[in-house]
Amino acid sequence: MTEQVWVSIGSNIQPAAMIRAAARDLRQQFGPLILSPVYQTPATGFQGEDFYNLVAGFDTDCPLTDLRQCLRAIEAQNGRVRTAEKFCARTLDIDVMLYGSLISEADGKPVPSPEILTYAFVLQPLADVIPDQLHPVLGVSYQRLWADFTGDQSQIRQIPFNFERPTTKNRGPMA
Repeated sequence: MTEQVWVSIGSNIQPAAMIRAAARDLRQQFGPLILSPVYQTPATGFQGEDFYNLVAGFDTDCPLTDLRQCLRAIEAQNGRVRTAEKFCARTLDIDVMLYGSLISEADGKPVPSPEILTYAFVLQPLADVIPDQLHPVLGVSYQRLWADFTGDQSQIRQIPFNFERPTTKNRGPMA
């Protein structure tokens, strides 16, 4: 059965390049993506460079545990080194936020992710792309959840972002 999946994507090491790489790799693996705007936020839980964050949606028939393995492989391909530290700099972090309307604790990680209700850099992008969709547990729209969000919204800033590789020189029209 095909499910619509929403993942959060974040990076604070070469973030523009890593966000582009994540979108490219996810597209190659899963096909068309829905991409939210990109937001810049300060590092949370440690001193470090700002993060770029967004959410991406796609359809898959990949089981949740296999999907998580695939996402870890994409992270590793892009230089992610996992450490015991939860809060640290990273090239790429891709986490499952929603897997259809599934409510699960597969692999010890809850779906829907509690990060949706905790972090503005997850909830705001979801509210941007699926404002009327209901949270599987709460039965409340993401637009309403964002409107009622009491966490820190002061440090999240939408930034212009081009998902295509930027050109260094204008070569004029292509023939």
